[in-house]
Amino acid sequence: VKGEWIKEGAIVIDVGINRQADGKLVGDVVYETALPRAGWITPVPGGVGPMTRACLLENTLYAAETLHG
Repeated sequence: VKGEWIKEGAIVIDVGINRQADGKLVGDVVYETALPRAGWITPVPGGVGPMTRACLLENTLYAAETLHG
């Protein structure tokens, strides 16, 4: 997602994760160009990963309870 595609002041939550050829982890948002336009932006890495894992674990426990009573 290019910075020019982002509305001024928008909240940008980058949930993508990609590894570049040099090994660097990046998201789907071009952080450097999005940062000046966004009102708030999550970094990659160090952004929403912990919340994603917490939600996955919660859903796994919910599914187990539903399946096994």
